[in-house]
Amino acid sequence: MAGEERQSEPRLDVITIGRSSVDLYGQQIGTRLEDVGSFAKSVGGCPTNIAVGTARLGLKSGLITRVGNEQMGRFIREQLLREGVDVAGVATDRERLTALVLLSVEAEGVSPMIFYRTDCADMALDEGDIDEAHIASARAIVVTGTHFSKPHSAAAQKKAISIAKAHGRKVVFDIDYRPNLWGLGGHEAGFERYVKSDGVSAVYKSVLADCDLIVGTEEEVLIASGEATLVAALKTIRALTNAVIVLKRGPMGCIVYDGAISDDLEQGIVGKGFPIEVFNVLGAGDAFMSGFLRGWLRGEPHAVSATWANACGAFAVSRLLCAPEYPSWEELSYFLANGSKEKALRKDESLNHLHWATNRRRHYPRLMALAIDHRSQLEAIAGDKAERIPAFKALAVEAAARVAGDRDGFGMLLDDKYGRDALFASTKFQKFWIGKPIELPGSRPLQFEFSQDVGSRLVEWPVDHCIKVLCFYHPDDEPELKRTQTEKLRTAYEAARKVGRDILVEIIAGKHGALEDDTVARALTELYAAGIKPDWWKLEPQKSEAAWRAVDGVIEANDPWCRGVVLLGLDAPQDELEKGFEAAQAAKAVKGFAVGRTIFADAAKAWFAGNMSDEQAVADMAGRFAALMGIWERVAGPVEG
Repeated sequence: MAGEERQSEPRLDVITIGRSSVDLYGQQIGTRLEDVGSFAKSVGGCPTNIAVGTARLGLKSGLITRVGNEQMGRFIREQLLREGVDVAGVATDRERLTALVLLSVEAEGVSPMIFYRTDCADMALDEGDIDEAHIASARAIVVTGTHFSKPHSAAAQKKAISIAKAHGRKVVFDIDYRPNLWGLGGHEAGFERYVKSDGVSAVYKSVLADCDLIVGTEEEVLIASGEATLVAALKTIRALTNAVIVLKRGPMGCIVYDGAISDDLEQGIVGKGFPIEVFNVLGAGDAFMSGFLRGWLRGEPHAVSATWANACGAFAVSRLLCAPEYPSWEELSYFLANGSKEKALRKDESLNHLHWATNRRRHYPRLMALAIDHRSQLEAIAGDKAERIPAFKALAVEAAARVAGDRDGFGMLLDDKYGRDALFASTKFQKFWIGKPIELPGSRPLQFEFSQDVGSRLVEWPVDHCIKVLCFYHPDDEPELKRTQTEKLRTAYEAARKVGRDILVEIIAGKHGALEDDTVARALTELYAAGIKPDWWKLEPQKSEAAWRAVDGVIEANDPWCRGVVLLGLDAPQDELEKGFEAAQAAKAVKGFAVGRTIFADAAKAWFAGNMSDEQAVADMAGRFAALMGIWERVAGPVEG
């Protein structure tokens, strides 16, 4: 019997059902949708947003929907997996396209939107998409209003409700009323929030009796009841159901009703509100639901759940996109404990860093990279054959791929100057980590290559590519030089955060001063004090374990969310690198290496001289890369995958 009970224990906290689209948000703020020039892409749709939001808050969530058999459908599926959302219920519709939504922020609280949903994949959901075992695997399901607008999708949700009730699971109803999606407005009326409809009210009222939790705005409560006033609406809903009712009131927070409805609406349980600047209201309700579900499903008092919900909504309305802007549990906890000095949360550097660091696209517990972003060094080797450098770098990609296979934790440093062919070749290996340099080789003070306007250049970069910037920085440098170096690094860091890219800062101190046990730790301390918190540090090998412990302490004190440190090679022979690898094990922040000339220099000299074939060059570089990997595995443990 005990074994049977364990077997029936739900593996998921919540499954959401319904819309799944790709949102295309206008990046120009304060303008008509007609005048938007570029768009940012994210997943969207009420239940999809809630699935992401709850996953970020630590719940085990899943989604039931359909996506198209095309690039946008694959984007949704892949993004859900990145977010930790169970996709067992995400079906691929081979006949229909994934839904799209175009949106803009025209003014505070005004966001025109166009739904591209004619015969779209998610609205084709039917009873065949609802699997009893899958529904029973969750403690609760969330059904959403829009999917009651078509007979087949309504039947799917009602089947899910029936199964959930039969298995003793909770049913949550997000009223999610979009008049436009019920055919009650023209295509341009996507932002319209309320159109009275007896037909819609009748459909919604038929669902209420089976619900355990009902969440809606004032307008949504009115449509769900068919009444004209809030008091009458809430009393009508209460007459039909014993569910907990949550009334969302925008900037005024929310009120929770768990029992009889008083004539005084303020008699409910009021969640703490957060006075913040409203930037974009779209998706705020889904963030709110995510926060409330985190508390409600964990048995928290309603006031606590409501406070978490209001805080999550505050994050959403203060930022541009929907799901990508929702907080992680760590971020929410920090905000609840510390608040923010900014009314516009998107301007709070501490929150922004925590948001970025706890919601990264990929995780790298180990990183071993073949660095061939070298430009001046390869120019010196190639001599009058510089036009062949791109071809050699493409061979290096093949060499790295032979070592990596299909395993995670491998990557390359490649440049835009000579590495274009290599970068294109690397796209075949989706697990590869790619870093790209922006510094002018050898510059001190630091200068950027090609253009000092690094931000505009980064917009063209793939979202998974990491910015790498090398800076010759010693803590005993002249103050003016350090100020110039720091300002340039800060420019690169701010650009990385603005466009949503990882940044690796490479610090070489030993070429311009003594390298003592505290040298690099002092340098990092100064850069952290300047507000620079890179995702990665790339550092020269240290001679002692004490030096690495000092580096560890600085990173832990200033940014425990840092991805870590990778070691550079400085053209050192393999036996010297081995000693450096061994010493680095004293620091938990060291996650691997990014080594170049130790791997490729000999092959490059022979290949450019015509003494080595392409295959021989690839084999030579692969052998040296594999040897370094073997050394690292010996001192740090085997690579997973």
